[in-house]
Amino acid sequence: MVKFYETSYSYDYSFSAVALAYFLRYPNPYSTHVVSTDVIDRSYDPASQQLTTTRLHLKKSRVPAAVLALLPRRAVGASEKGDSQSFILETSTVDIKNGWMKTESRNLEWTGVLSVIEKQMYRRPIEVTNITFSNCENAAAAHGIIGPNSREADLKTYEKTDVTTTVVLQSRVNLLKWRSNSSGTMNGDEKQGFFSRWSMGPVQRSIESIGFKRAQRSQPNAKEGMKVVLERLRQGGLVAVLDGMRRDREEANQGVFKRRYGEGDDTKATEVDE
Repeated sequence: MVKFYETSYSYDYSFSAVALAYFLRYPNPYSTHVVSTDVIDRSYDPASQQLTTTRLHLKKSRVPAAVLALLPRRAVGASEKGDSQSFILETSTVDIKNGWMKTESRNLEWTGVLSVIEKQMYRRPIEVTNITFSNCENAAAAHGIIGPNSREADLKTYEKTDVTTTVVLQSRVNLLKWRSNSSGTMNGDEKQGFFSRWSMGPVQRSIESIGFKRAQRSQPNAKEGMKVVLERLRQGGLVAVLDGMRRDREEANQGVFKRRYGEGDDTKATEVDE
């Protein structure tokens, strides 16, 4: 049983700018759930002029109530409040010469419950491969070296990157496994509400449907987050992007502090689980 989701769209920015923004997209105002990002491997092939990068993201999220109605909390690593976090492995290959970048992200935890693999292909439009610019200023602006001071036809044509995103979701939850391991770890209500009413197939299909809807909702936010980074890059270059990342991180941390300790001098500090 597999769910498949695909969407295509374009950014009104050059491929070079989009490729750079991809690696600088966390944090942004639409990705407050991303706790950290680490590069664990990077290599460059001089022959093909391709850059390959492997990164690890730690993301936090709230497990949908519909999933918690189907599975015990320990199956998805959820706290009493339904919060959970997981590592995401991301691999990417950038070919600046030919104007394309392919990426793949997959969850490393809870794969037995739901495996989510997201692939993206970023591509410079074919018609700009042999483009000639009317002057050096337009060429530099198109490559993101300077700001776009001209709106001539060649620059308009060049400032575009096509994106195709595909998401594959598959549940492999094994009820027999949970039944065999459930003794002494689940109360009577959990067993009554889960094992006695569901067989493996319906549970898997239900989890895949929940994940599918969540993927549909998350894609617009991911796109808007990239737009924020791209606009910062266009307005102020790398300095503006880094400054924006710092502000977003501070605001995200401030939000965590408020949720934990409340606001106001008279508020009693009470730590809660995140």
